[in-house]
Amino acid sequence: MVRRGRVSTPFIFILIGFIILVAILYGQDFSCTLSHFDHHQHLTTLNHSPSIPKPRSNFVERKKKWRREKTVPFAVGKTAESCNIFDGKWVRDKESKPMYEEWECPYIQPQLTCQEHGRPDRDYQNWRWQPNGCDLPKFNATLMLEALRGKRMLFVGDSLNRGQYVSMICLLHRLVPEEGKVMESSYSSLTVFRLKDYNATIEFYWAPFLLESNSDDAVVHRIADRIVRKGSINTHGKHWKGADIVVFNTYLWWMTGLQFKILKGSFKDEVPEIEMLSTEDAYRMAMKSMLKWVQRNMDPKKTRVFFTSMSPTHSKSIDWGGEEGGNCYNQTTLIDDPEYWGSDSRKTIMEVIGDEFRKSKAQVTFLNITQLSSYRKDAHTQIFKKQWGPLTPEQKADPKTYADCVHWCLPGLQDTWNELLFAKLFYP
Repeated sequence: MVRRGRVSTPFIFILIGFIILVAILYGQDFSCTLSHFDHHQHLTTLNHSPSIPKPRSNFVERKKKWRREKTVPFAVGKTAESCNIFDGKWVRDKESKPMYEEWECPYIQPQLTCQEHGRPDRDYQNWRWQPNGCDLPKFNATLMLEALRGKRMLFVGDSLNRGQYVSMICLLHRLVPEEGKVMESSYSSLTVFRLKDYNATIEFYWAPFLLESNSDDAVVHRIADRIVRKGSINTHGKHWKGADIVVFNTYLWWMTGLQFKILKGSFKDEVPEIEMLSTEDAYRMAMKSMLKWVQRNMDPKKTRVFFTSMSPTHSKSIDWGGEEGGNCYNQTTLIDDPEYWGSDSRKTIMEVIGDEFRKSKAQVTFLNITQLSSYRKDAHTQIFKKQWGPLTPEQKADPKTYADCVHWCLPGLQDTWNELLFAKLFYP
């Protein structure tokens, strides 16, 4: 007869005490890890993306992973190092593009509503950017809105950045009931789209040079003799503090010729002290100012900062082998030369950006939209727009003069810019 061993009463009490001690000491770690596991599974379901790594079963590895991801705000996954999402090609896609209809988004300015103003074709809406060797994560409005809960997203720059700002709103607003959203706009530099139920805002701040300039009026800024004040980024920067996601751009307004006027004193000085810099050096000054400001004022553990590169223009059709004297008007096809770049000035400015970003310690994510946008001579607003007033019949009959080959129709190209922003925000 085999006798069964008995566990002594003192041993049971010791075991129970040990379990309680472990629970007290490490309960918080277990709670954090398990909560991250649930949150991660939820985000995977939302985004339907195979690029999100699954949580490992090993407790220690999951704990390390949770802490590592927390160092990059908003990250839910990681893009493979071999994947350059800015290197690829345009693919026609009528099933998933456009992601919304022009008439569905009441926030698009008349400057960008091409269908409303008579554009006869719609093919410019049906293109998807396909990176070489990998895929872009699908833009998920639910994930974006949840990430913005209690947060402030801010676009800073010129009208091209405002177009990207409006595109972002158009991509999100359908998921928000009418009573839960409001656009607050005035004649100030700041426009705010408020998401009431999310306690969140998506904002645009007009500052075409980032630095203080004589073109800072949000409405009356058509000034040919442009002047920028040196060392003045705090003039606008004080309004950017506290943002959780910041998207900067500045380029087009600097392109006034070979030289640029820089104010060394104040706009209030009776006799202003002006120095002339090459456009390249003036732009470099702005890049340095922005990067220093970010380093001093943005906490990379809480805030993500992005810089959108140059938005190309298509004002000379001879650049892509078209007729001399033509521009983007009536262009309905893409430039199919993968080496096409445009004017040499763009290369120079891109080199300036590259130099300053490499030297800076500021954590700014570069959104390189220049090359992929260069192929899109079809996507501009052309004459199908309204600026301060609709174009007259005489102006429409003169597209060589009046076609807008700077701004982009919505929906269209700038939605892709936001897909790239989405990818870098959540999958850095």
